[in-house]
Amino acid sequence: MKLSKRIQEVEYSAVRKLTPYADAAKARGIKIYELNIGAPDIEVPDVYFETFRDVKKGPLPYAHAQGLIELREATAKYYKNRGINFDAKDIYITDGASEALVFTFQTICDEGDQVLTTDPFYTNYRTVFQQLGIEVEAFKTDPKEGFALPEIEEIEKHINDKTVAILLSNPTNPTGALYSEEEIMRIVELAKKHDLYIVADEVYREFVYDGNDYKSFGEVQGIEDNLILLDSISKRFGACGARIGSIASKNPEIKDAINKLCNCRLAAPTLEQKAAAKLYGIDPSYLEEVNKEYQKRRDVIYEELIKIPGVTVEKPKGAFYVMPKLPVDDTEKFAIWLIENFQIDGETLMFAPAAGFFKNKEEGRQMVRLAFVLNVDDIRKSMRILREGIEAYARENE
Repeated sequence: MKLSKRIQEVEYSAVRKLTPYADAAKARGIKIYELNIGAPDIEVPDVYFETFRDVKKGPLPYAHAQGLIELREATAKYYKNRGINFDAKDIYITDGASEALVFTFQTICDEGDQVLTTDPFYTNYRTVFQQLGIEVEAFKTDPKEGFALPEIEEIEKHINDKTVAILLSNPTNPTGALYSEEEIMRIVELAKKHDLYIVADEVYREFVYDGNDYKSFGEVQGIEDNLILLDSISKRFGACGARIGSIASKNPEIKDAINKLCNCRLAAPTLEQKAAAKLYGIDPSYLEEVNKEYQKRRDVIYEELIKIPGVTVEKPKGAFYVMPKLPVDDTEKFAIWLIENFQIDGETLMFAPAAGFFKNKEEGRQMVRLAFVLNVDDIRKSMRILREGIEAYARENE
């Protein structure tokens, strides 16, 4: 039977590509420290689960296609408290930020259109683009500069007649870069000059370290027609499995188009939306404590990485990822070797090889993305495995 050309071109996510190797190792009794995926281990606030206990038995109807009004109002209140001016009518609830990505690019791009983003970029952006027949163009960000945005002239070189939008993750997956207000305004200037959409992926908004300021695209005036803001409760509240995301826009044509797609898939999960609405009402101290914990983890993983001979790395300013360069020829081969052949006391490590995060995969062959989503003790253990694994791999390949 025939499969579509489109699906045959879709690649497996670099984040989950090694899962079959890990599953086989676990079946052999090996414990694996999973730093390959951004799945926080923080506890979801109790109020989320209390919502399910309070549900009365009976029919479970569809929610409104746009999303439950209480969740959209709670999200809008959260935004306004951060200086981001969206009302409930501007917000569309999706099945996680992944569906928000698909809906957004279904709406603004035709096949053969081009989206501009950073290089490296979140691997699943590529997956979405391949599904929809969209071309990705990317401007390089330098690891030695903390993956900061290049000057405006360099970014503009990559804009052409096929460019429809600039997609930016801030703080950034996979690099942990945090963009300053001045960097944000470079993107705003280019979007207005070339009449482009700005698709702002801000799911890591709370994860900002060292007292740095955070600037949301939603705080910028004068880009109401350009801006499409994507969000999720997954990282913010440790609720990845809830699958509740959102799209926010002031542009009436965008909103009407997104609403068509929401109606087509009927609704996001009703109970999860009710529970998510409660999350936005918790005390702000929850998010403050989460931020402190992740800054501690960031500090530990960075301190351990710089001790490993041959590793080069910059300290990330946001999100919960770090992207070091390892002294190995190919980090995918090394990752598989670690899982299959190297353990310390029956334990090993899984990370995401970075090739899948680059437009030109050869540029990421020696890099990895590590998600510091485990507790400090487990991070130290996993970095010991990485250090000794690199040494053993080098001996084996002399």
